[in-house]
Amino acid sequence: MRPDRILPGVNKSPKLTLIAAACGVLLTSLASAQSAQDIIGKVDAAQKAAKDISFRLSGNATLESSAQKIDLTIKSIPAQNVARLQFNAPDALADNIVVADKNEIRQYLYLTNQVTVTSAKKAADGAGFGGLDFTQLSSVASLLSQYDVKLLSTSGTAGKRLFQLEATPKSGTTDKTRVWITEAGWRPTRIQIVSSAGKALADLNVGNYRVNSGLSVASLKQLPKDAQIIRQ
Repeated sequence: MRPDRILPGVNKSPKLTLIAAACGVLLTSLASAQSAQDIIGKVDAAQKAAKDISFRLSGNATLESSAQKIDLTIKSIPAQNVARLQFNAPDALADNIVVADKNEIRQYLYLTNQVTVTSAKKAADGAGFGGLDFTQLSSVASLLSQYDVKLLSTSGTAGKRLFQLEATPKSGTTDKTRVWITEAGWRPTRIQIVSSAGKALADLNVGNYRVNSGLSVASLKQLPKDAQIIRQ
């Protein structure tokens, strides 16, 4: 595994951070139609009100032209702009950890026991699906500011409705992200990346969604002390 890239094997083809891009929906009025911007703004506010957020993404994605199992845990403290990703699958990324804050990205590579350090500005263009990165998990509105977002559908009854959003990068990238949001708790339940040809490049479920579980900045930023530090 090369230590000179963020998430080897992931920042090619679809990249893993668009997966967590659109995390939200809140209802402005039970009787009125919803707009994508209503949804984004309300969920952004709900996220920022949380002391901490954690969830698991699991499913399948096409990485380097092959279908692979994806399994990772994401933890975030919105007020501190700190996020931590820990991979369980695919095998090439198992036990890798990414810690991000507003200043830098630290990626721990298990096989080499190295930590690569990259400025957040430098990493943003290549750290995730469609250019999105987990450093912005605490602000859905900021995260999606470079995307055209529309509401595709609403289903279910009041209090248990499910909203489906679709985000298309303004940069011209043709891959689209579809996110399903439940009104019960205003959280994402499923995220899908779709190519311009309509092929599903990633299909992930969101599970173990928790807020205010007592996470600390120190615990999120913790990495092996004996790892070699490489600054990019």
